[in-house]
Amino acid sequence: MPFNFPIFLTWLRIVLILLVVGVFYLPDMMSPDHRNQLAMVIFVLAALTDWFDGYLARKLNQTSAFGAFLDPVADKLMVTAALLVLVQLMRLNAVIALIIVGREITISALREWMAQIGASKSVAVNSLGKFKTVCQMVAIPMLLFYGPLRIAGTLVIDTRVWGLWLIYVAAFLTVWSMLYYMKLAWPQIRERGGML
Repeated sequence: MPFNFPIFLTWLRIVLILLVVGVFYLPDMMSPDHRNQLAMVIFVLAALTDWFDGYLARKLNQTSAFGAFLDPVADKLMVTAALLVLVQLMRLNAVIALIIVGREITISALREWMAQIGASKSVAVNSLGKFKTVCQMVAIPMLLFYGPLRIAGTLVIDTRVWGLWLIYVAAFLTVWSMLYYMKLAWPQIRERGGML
């Protein structure tokens, strides 16, 4: 198993998401608002490692097959764990979480199958998937914070409202992008005479 700084950042992301979950299970050492703030900050740090590990792997020429495997696993663990916490905190409807997590499982399986048959380029990440990810990665920390965000005492944004709207947009884009990827893969599915 190779080890370099980008892979370290990916492992750090996995540890950080465990901390996001753990914050809500700490003994009553802090107020609910402080838990929310800490969870949001940790999640944002974890999300930043997602950008940096890929950037550094390319910049330092430290890409590896293991890193290419671990990075999306860490991403999916991060999103899934955060969504489960939000469902448990009753800040997110379980149906929305199921749509997002179900799509991730489906598309991961589809990509693996397409890679096995040598057609992985057909389902490469596109701009629709990237926009969905942006909406999702902004919505989740807002829903973790879950309150009015104030700067110098002035209300800047109500993260409960904006987070909810953004996660709904992400869920819509999740379905849309899944249908898009399935459409791209459909010729291969038909040609091989089977269904996923």
